[in-house]
Amino acid sequence: MSDTRPHSWRFFYAGGFEQVHLDTPEDLAALRQLDQKLWATLACPTYGLDVDQRLLQYIDTDEDGRIRAPDILAAIDWTLSRLADPNLLFAEKGLQLSSFKATPEGKKLSLTALRLLSVLGRDHKKKLTAADTQNLSLLFPPQLPNGDGLVPATLTNEAELKTAIADIIRCLGAEIDRSGEPAISQEKINVFFTQAQALHDWHLGQVTVAPFAEKTPAAAALLASLREKIEDYFSRVKLVAFDPRAAATINGEEEELVRLSALSLADTEVLACLPLAKIGETLTLPLGHGINPAWYPQLKQLREQVIVPLLGEVRSITEAQWKMILAQFSEYYAWQKNQPEAEIIAPLGLPRIAALVSQNIQQRLLDLVAEDEAVKEAANGLLDLDKLLRCQEGLVELLKNFISFEFFYSRKKRAIFQAGTLYIDGKSCDLVVEVKDVEAHAVVAANSNNYLLYCRCTRRGMPVNNREEMHIVVAVTAGSEGGLVVGRNGLFYDRHGYDWDATVVKVVASPISIREAFWSPYRRIAMQISEQLQKFAADRDAEVVHKAALATENSSAGDSKTKAFDIAKFAGVFAAIGLAMAAIGTAFAALIKSLRALDWWQWPLVVLGVVVLVSGPSMLLAWFKLRRRNLGPILDANGWAVNTRARISLLFGSQLTQLATLPEGAKRTMYEFHSGSRYLVPLVWLLCFVAIGAAVYWYHFLR
Repeated sequence: MSDTRPHSWRFFYAGGFEQVHLDTPEDLAALRQLDQKLWATLACPTYGLDVDQRLLQYIDTDEDGRIRAPDILAAIDWTLSRLADPNLLFAEKGLQLSSFKATPEGKKLSLTALRLLSVLGRDHKKKLTAADTQNLSLLFPPQLPNGDGLVPATLTNEAELKTAIADIIRCLGAEIDRSGEPAISQEKINVFFTQAQALHDWHLGQVTVAPFAEKTPAAAALLASLREKIEDYFSRVKLVAFDPRAAATINGEEEELVRLSALSLADTEVLACLPLAKIGETLTLPLGHGINPAWYPQLKQLREQVIVPLLGEVRSITEAQWKMILAQFSEYYAWQKNQPEAEIIAPLGLPRIAALVSQNIQQRLLDLVAEDEAVKEAANGLLDLDKLLRCQEGLVELLKNFISFEFFYSRKKRAIFQAGTLYIDGKSCDLVVEVKDVEAHAVVAANSNNYLLYCRCTRRGMPVNNREEMHIVVAVTAGSEGGLVVGRNGLFYDRHGYDWDATVVKVVASPISIREAFWSPYRRIAMQISEQLQKFAADRDAEVVHKAALATENSSAGDSKTKAFDIAKFAGVFAAIGLAMAAIGTAFAALIKSLRALDWWQWPLVVLGVVVLVSGPSMLLAWFKLRRRNLGPILDANGWAVNTRARISLLFGSQLTQLATLPEGAKRTMYEFHSGSRYLVPLVWLLCFVAIGAAVYWYHFLR
């Protein structure tokens, strides 16, 4: 009787939602039973993840660049059906011959593993790991068939076939064989020779339409280059015959001839715009004397190669004779227009294409494809072994970043979407995700309620994976925002420890912490006061400069009269200052009087009330926003389908962004060194204590 009891799941609470534990093979086997509403993620992209890329390619069976829930379930089923002991998924890396299940699929894998151990020269009791199958070019030597249906030049020793493969790659591009060599497929072979056969058949038709045999192409090209100019000549001749007055103009305007006479006529190209020959009463085209020097060489060739063979030794031709010559080439020109469209003709030319067709190269290449595919089953067994080795090493890690966010919230190991660590403004930020499009990502990620920095990272002259530049988004979850502005520089360390120069290119502002919100109103007040003081000082400075300039002008103009001292105006200024000081004094006295009316223990309550009044609204607003801070939109903007909010609490945020602290056991000096002088650091605190002591003394003894 089969056991139909539901699987007993274990969950842990993190990020504001329940997440499933995946710690046993039974958990994996029962994963189809788990409601997908309880999955942390339903889909993710295959790029930008710290996961074995070949493993992701194996799981992404439809090759669309995305991993979905059905792909994950299929990978789990495939793996469990081939392992004798599913606990190996949670064990150390590597599989032995005894690790494969006694099924037809498992036996094939076992035989493949045995052959691979023999190739590697290892004892049959040793383990195989994904590192042993990492370099496919070693597993699939380029000179041997490998079952992928692709034919590299190294697969044959025949020079004709090697050259043909190179020609096809040159025309249609290469595909990459499992050995890593450029190769061609059956599809490319058929496409190439379909075009080649069409061109060859078309080329054979030239024999029936060529009036000068092998000299026809050159003669036809020469005729085509002169055709427009000759027909222009006969049109001008007929116009002059119609109206002789046109002769003076149609041979060239006098102004144009004057302009040309001022140029160097050694380069006859400047005369090409003039008629082919002088237009007069004769209706024939001379072939020697009287020809435009710019066209004489070509017309001479036309006479020798075309006109004389057809008409004999003539000194001129009529329009009727010209049309007869064109008629001789009409079929040839029609044949030329019917040339098949083929991209292979430009790189190779018709003679090479004809040679490839006549040598039966197509069938010989297809025989190589068949020879390669004959070992497909054995070769695919090696790929299946590679897939199983990678699933054994990395599948559970992928699940703990897909079904749940265990790695992210436990902080024991970096999550697969975390790109590295950014150091900036006395902080180290661990929630870093690589992005492709900064602006598009920011639109969605702004909903995460995190303070986000978008940075451009560069390694000039030191590429990593053929890249010298990338973009990242960083969530700042602790500290202050004071120095985090566009243009600020930092240093980014990627997952593999490579350092990148990082520059902030965009900031999406949001509250960072309650402490930051507490001080925020005071910083804004101080900033406003500072701005007003700076504005006042700038206005006074401009006024002084303006008055000095007026005084200088008056002095230079010879104004010898001394301006009388305006005592009334001077007194008004001092009166205004006095009133302002009196108002300040009155307000201060009223404050002191109010405080003196209170008992000493009430003073802290007053201060606390003022602080709550000023900082309370800012802190309350920050608290509401910080409670909504979550990871989801940051990943969704990168192509993920996060299935929950995945909150980032205040405590967890303080772990993701760490602030600068002195190391344990460090000693501080009491002085600050600056330009060779020493300043007592605690001086400010000493003044504060003196002020507090004076206030207490005044309250008890002088009130």
